[in-house]
Amino acid sequence: CLSLSMYHGAGIGWTFYPPLSGFGYSGVGTDFLMFALHLAGVSSLLGSINFICTIMGRMDQWFSMRMSVVVWAYLFTSILLVLSLPVLAAAITMLLFDRNFSAAFFDPMGGGDPL
Repeated sequence: CLSLSMYHGAGIGWTFYPPLSGFGYSGVGTDFLMFALHLAGVSSLLGSINFICTIMGRMDQWFSMRMSVVVWAYLFTSILLVLSLPVLAAAITMLLFDRNFSAAFFDPMGGGDPL
């Protein structure tokens, strides 16, 4: 991963909590890590949409309840991913704006909430 090799790694731990992920505590590797997480989120979102469209397209109105348990699990997992990934992407984008454009989403001095 490129972010781990740039300027001594990301340096934020595994939690991405805003005090450690602020610009004063971590370097450029954190920005690369955020970009990598955005790419992973977009690919997961597109894969989930593909699963949902494929399963719904292959369902027949008479045989819709006779699908395998695995197919039902894929369908529900894909729906959960489609619902949750945009929220996580928005949080990472807000953290990116805090780091690079001096926004105050997570800064208590600017009226933001660190948690």
